[in-house]
Amino acid sequence: MHLLVLLGGADHFDNWDAADDEVRARFFRDYNAFAEAVRQRGDIVVGDALDRPEAARCVQPGAARVVTDGPFAETVEQIGGFYLIDLPDLETAVELAKLLPQEHRVEIRPTLGIEV
Repeated sequence: MHLLVLLGGADHFDNWDAADDEVRARFFRDYNAFAEAVRQRGDIVVGDALDRPEAARCVQPGAARVVTDGPFAETVEQIGGFYLIDLPDLETAVELAKLLPQEHRVEIRPTLGIEV
């Protein structure tokens, strides 16, 4: 079962910029613990950090398909990174997500498995 794990929270990027070396080292320990736990039970298909929201471009609906700067939604909460993981079930993913840095809000969403 493929599951998308979204990491973020309020002022995600500013908080990361303000973090000292000790906090950043703890984050990476947590990321590595999560990755190892996932690999013991399944697989990480892909994972990466995202650039700041202002680097995003959105293609708007409609015949003209106008392109706008910035993220899909204006919000204080920002998505800072993601994993696409392959695990037996949602409950396992939820349990393993608790290993990620406590500062992150983590959303876990099953994919529908539509091949493209």
